[in-house]
Amino acid sequence: MSPSTNILVLGATGYLGGSIVSRLLEHPKAANFSITALVRSEPKATVLETLGIKTVLGSLGEHDKLEALVSQADVTIAADADDLAVTEAILRGLKRKFQDTGKAPILIHSSGTGVLVDSAMGMHATDTVYSDTDIAQIEALPPTALHRNVDLAIVAADEAGYAKTHIILPPTIFGLATGQLVDLGIQNRHSIQIPGFIKYNIARGHVGIVGEGKNVWGVVAQSEVVDFYIILLDAVLSNPATSHGREGFYFTDNGEFTHREVVDAVSSALAARGVVKLAEPTPFTEDDFKQLPFLAFFGTNARSRSDRSRALGWSPTKTAKDMLASIQPEVDALIQKA
Repeated sequence: MSPSTNILVLGATGYLGGSIVSRLLEHPKAANFSITALVRSEPKATVLETLGIKTVLGSLGEHDKLEALVSQADVTIAADADDLAVTEAILRGLKRKFQDTGKAPILIHSSGTGVLVDSAMGMHATDTVYSDTDIAQIEALPPTALHRNVDLAIVAADEAGYAKTHIILPPTIFGLATGQLVDLGIQNRHSIQIPGFIKYNIARGHVGIVGEGKNVWGVVAQSEVVDFYIILLDAVLSNPATSHGREGFYFTDNGEFTHREVVDAVSSALAARGVVKLAEPTPFTEDDFKQLPFLAFFGTNARSRSDRSRALGWSPTKTAKDMLASIQPEVDALIQKA
């Protein structure tokens, strides 16, 4: 590792990004890191600067600013899975860095196993399980799949030789974020999938279900997927040959659950707080799907196996049982926040 590694974190006060920043500050080699964060909020930027983090006020939508920032970084850690224009600005910055230094910079990008989803609508599980070591299987995914256009652009940049790219694909992430930035009040504590499902059902007044809830998703604890970001960062800094590009896909699953299991846990948690009556879930209606098209996502299958990630030494311990147990604290936090 170089005496000073310039690391740019995009989404530095978000659910994953904030915890990644906290881990970087606690890293045994933190003294060798120069961390920069692109931040929209001036008050949050002020807090980050007290921690020794350089901040730049702005948004991912400011593509020229984003490109310039990336062009100054040795490592960019990014968390926008679906905005191709943002990704293209990042890639232009990586190319500028390569042209200026002759050394390919590193990109660690956050995608997700949403790229694997089918149209089961809760009616069945699938036998198809994707491994992050099966490159042919991943490359057979259609370019129209969720996240896929961004993933393909990133792989193409690696193939062009001006960047070393690594794509992390978490499944359903659970658990309230904790750490220094949470304690300072500047980090989002909540994931998207399960909290979004909880909030919609609170507003609905009765817990719903997609189809029969037989579909299956993988799961990972927030703290343990953040572990992997640091493991991967350490690996690529110590060994530039660490799998990248078309071989640089990393799943981060540790167990599976059915949609019905989440529905029942959410129903019990909301009933325990008197938010809804504990009753058999009712099927989501066409009106429900119109109000929140994302609901259909909960009826899909997305099964993955993190063989490549585990080969780097990642060894998660929390499973779907822990995820189901986390739903009551998640409900309590959302009720308190409201």
